[in-house]
Amino acid sequence: MLIFTSMAEPREPDGSELIESRLRMLAEGDSAAMEQIYELTRTAVYAYALSLLKNSFDAEDVMHDCYLRLYASAGAYDPRGKPMAYILRIVRNLCRDRLAERARRAEVTEEEWGSLLRTDDIPSSLQAAEWMSILRDDERQIVLLHAVAGFRHRETASFMGMPLSTVLSKYSRAIKKLRKHITEREDRI
Repeated sequence: MLIFTSMAEPREPDGSELIESRLRMLAEGDSAAMEQIYELTRTAVYAYALSLLKNSFDAEDVMHDCYLRLYASAGAYDPRGKPMAYILRIVRNLCRDRLAERARRAEVTEEEWGSLLRTDDIPSSLQAAEWMSILRDDERQIVLLHAVAGFRHRETASFMGMPLSTVLSKYSRAIKKLRKHITEREDRI
C-alpha cells in the first residue's frame, strides 16, 4: 500500500497572522514584539489617523499614543483574526478624543491658517493635506487606507462597514477629484 504525503512548503503567515502572533508575544511580556508590531502597522496607523484628523502633527501624536495604549493593554486583546481592526479601533477612539479636545480649545482652523500663510511658505506635506481636504471624509479615509496604508479595497470595505462596490466607486471618484484639482492647480502656476 502506497501512502502519499504532501511535501508542501510551510506557508508564511500573512500580515494579520504575523501581527496577531506579535500581539500574543507582547501580552506574554516580550517587549521586543512591539518593534515588530510598529513596523508592520505604522503606515496604516498614521494614514488612518491623518484621514480622520487632517493634521500631520496630531496624526503623529495619535500614532504615538496608539502604540503606548497597545503596549499597555496587549493582554486585553481577544484574538479573532482581525488585529488591524483592533489597532485601528484604538486609533479611531484616540482621534475622537483629539477632535473633542480640539473643539474644546477652539483652535485656529486650517482655513484660518491658510489665510495667514503665503502659499510659497506652505511645505509640501501641507499642500498634500490641502489636496486631501477637497475630499469628503469617507473618500479621504478610503484613499488613505488604500493608497497609503496598502489595504486592499475588500479590507477597506470590511473595516469601514461598506459594500465593496461603494468603496470602489468612492475611491474612483476621489482619485478623479484629486487629479482634477492637481491639474487645475498646475495650470494656474
